[in-house]
Amino acid sequence: MNRLRHVAPPVIVGVVFFALWEGLVKALEIREFLLPPPSSIWTALIEQWGGVEGGTLGTVALRVAGRNTAGIAISGLVIGVLAGAWLALIITRFRRFGESLTPFAIAINATPIIALAPIFNAWFGITDVRSNQAVVIAVVFFPVFINTAKGLSQAHPNQIELMRSYGASEFTILRRVQIPTALPFFVTSLKIAAPFSVIAAIVAEYFGGPQSRLGPVITQNASFARYDVAWAAIVVASGIGLGLFALALAAEYLLMPWRRRS
Repeated sequence: MNRLRHVAPPVIVGVVFFALWEGLVKALEIREFLLPPPSSIWTALIEQWGGVEGGTLGTVALRVAGRNTAGIAISGLVIGVLAGAWLALIITRFRRFGESLTPFAIAINATPIIALAPIFNAWFGITDVRSNQAVVIAVVFFPVFINTAKGLSQAHPNQIELMRSYGASEFTILRRVQIPTALPFFVTSLKIAAPFSVIAAIVAEYFGGPQSRLGPVITQNASFARYDVAWAAIVVASGIGLGLFALALAAEYLLMPWRRRS
């Protein structure tokens, strides 16, 4: 019953939202190229879910395109999270190294995705999966790096001093004090980075690569006025983002057992 109280509000809001969307589109006679109703999007999603691995426009299955884009987003997310967390540990241990490296990380984060994607395409090849993965890594890395480094620095000096008075090594202090303190910051960055990884993957796909991915499916179908299919691909992308966000919540549940009751 307690879980039902948590699940019911968003489900009710979602049902009301889509019902209003459907009703307003039909009542105001909005043309589908402006905004297709949810019923048309759902029909297109069902029709385009199956299909072949690739080919001409209209033959790429949303299932295949979603799987390919999800693979890029997940692999880039994992590498970006590991790189961000590892570098945060390094700069916490070596302060001067961190002071010289942090501005460089900020500069990378300030670079627009639309500028990074063509550069990575030139480096790795326009059809190489690494070019899209590199964009996802660059987007995911910064929030994880900054939040984890901030969390590691939040350990109370008295706690660290107490551990040192008992002869604890720096590794033990890191494991027993600093990492538990940084976990809420890390998990927050993970919940931010998970949906961003899908956005970065799709934006990177706009600049070239195999056609059997969500980015080309969206752009090609939109250019041929197949807006219901384009929106269906957007729904698949949203589903991937929600799935990754759910995994971030699961990571929070596993990494911080003291929060499970709340």
